[in-house]
Amino acid sequence: MCTFLTVNAQTADRSNPSPVKFPTPKGIKNQLFYLQRDPNSNTIIYELNVNAKGEINKSEPVLVYWLRYDDNGEKKDLSYIQRKFAYGIQTKEIGKDQFEIRFVSHKKIPMYLMQSKEDQKFHVYVTVNNKKIELSKIFVRIEGGSFWLPNVKYVELSGINTATDTPVVERIKV
Repeated sequence: MCTFLTVNAQTADRSNPSPVKFPTPKGIKNQLFYLQRDPNSNTIIYELNVNAKGEINKSEPVLVYWLRYDDNGEKKDLSYIQRKFAYGIQTKEIGKDQFEIRFVSHKKIPMYLMQSKEDQKFHVYVTVNNKKIELSKIFVRIEGGSFWLPNVKYVELSGINTATDTPVVERIKV
């Protein structure tokens, strides 16, 4: 089993909610989690990459792509810049069917892709405020800035607290 790094998050400040109404992605069989951010409802999907036998593609265990809700829900690959500098991920195999995942844009928070003993499905886990979370959603609140330097106010990680089996949202001020 791998060790989870603890990240200290700020949970008291719930200001600056986004003015955008975000849809919830549905019907994606191997979805691990999704990411939404201002200024539009387009959503980035992180999906388990398996072959017909259900085995993980070890060289690329997670597929990352857009659901362009602003373009009739079109599925679209990330651009090179998005993949290499913003929403792409780096993965490293750390055990049999276990991978460390880090965002290319924020390498400080490791996440772990592994199979759950409870439901035998693969999930992504992250530890924030000493809570191990089965991740379902990430929200990035952006207020202004530029293409290369967006003004990120905070990041919210949503999922299930694995110790209590209850929903949890943890906010990290950036």
